[in-house]
Amino acid sequence: MNDYLKTHLCDIGVTTIRDAFRIQDGLEHRIIFLTNGGRLAASLSDGDIRRFILKGGNIDGLASQAANMDPVVCRDRNEGLAILKERPNLKIIPVVSDGVIVDLVYEFGSAATDLNLPVVINAGGKGARLDPYTRILPKPLIPVGDRPIIELIMDKFRKYSCDDFSVIVNYKKELIKAYFKDINKDYRISWFDEERFLGTGGGLRMLKDRISQTFIFTNCDVLIDTDYGCLLDHHRNNKNLVTMVCAYMSIKVPYGTVKTDSDGLISEFKEKPEFSFLTNTGLYIVEPETIGYINENEEIDFPDVIERLRKKGLRVGIYPVSEREWLDMGQPEELERMRDILSENRGHMYYGQ
Repeated sequence: MNDYLKTHLCDIGVTTIRDAFRIQDGLEHRIIFLTNGGRLAASLSDGDIRRFILKGGNIDGLASQAANMDPVVCRDRNEGLAILKERPNLKIIPVVSDGVIVDLVYEFGSAATDLNLPVVINAGGKGARLDPYTRILPKPLIPVGDRPIIELIMDKFRKYSCDDFSVIVNYKKELIKAYFKDINKDYRISWFDEERFLGTGGGLRMLKDRISQTFIFTNCDVLIDTDYGCLLDHHRNNKNLVTMVCAYMSIKVPYGTVKTDSDGLISEFKEKPEFSFLTNTGLYIVEPETIGYINENEEIDFPDVIERLRKKGLRVGIYPVSEREWLDMGQPEELERMRDILSENRGHMYYGQ
């Protein structure tokens, strides 16, 4: 068995959803195969996990709860390639002999879906958490590797044929505009100047009557490495007004935790427990009518706009991604982590090449 195949195989009896999510993060096609006694039992993609989580599934449950128990297989490489050609939704197929996976047939470097969506970037904040960096440069121009973060964000979307950018600016806005004026670019940028700080959502009001189709809205300090075609399909299939991309985070408490009953006796003790939760990444798919729920010159953060929509009974949903798929540079230690990961994955993952 070759090493590449080994990385895709997990024991169905012990692998949890959390384990599977972490393993998939290191795999190009983000799919693993669950085995029982060495024989193929099921497949599990990141999409399977996403659907499981959206239905309220427990991330600490066994991976078999979310798995496809009847995966597509082939007998040899030629048959596998023929199936991939006929079924473009499939990315990888196991070659099975006597119930055992002996090889994998897969697509390599498949093209991204053309979305052609407008992208709105909120780049107006002061970036106070990145002080003292932002005393000199506005956060969008802070370099991550050899280019500023805002350019990396744009490159990610351009991979999906998104080349119409609206950028909301305020703090040190002339520096941001000057940077883009001095570089060659084959995409469009429209600038929207805040006269005062309007939070992460208030500036969107300036785009009312300027944008008439589904758009991507993102903070200027995050990179999300996911399939944006699947994200858009999920948004439209669920008829959401807003879909918030959320990362599944896990935190391990370095101490034993204790619960007591009303008599002060120990009712539960856990040694170094691990907790999981969904957190907002700062990336959204948005319908244009959302802008109508923001008042002119209103200072409001976009999560508060979403809460306003929710209270009115409108459809707002989430799209979960793994912790590894989300990079945030909002604080100095997160900036360094982003630089380290991008350096490791140069020319592949977050660079979208």
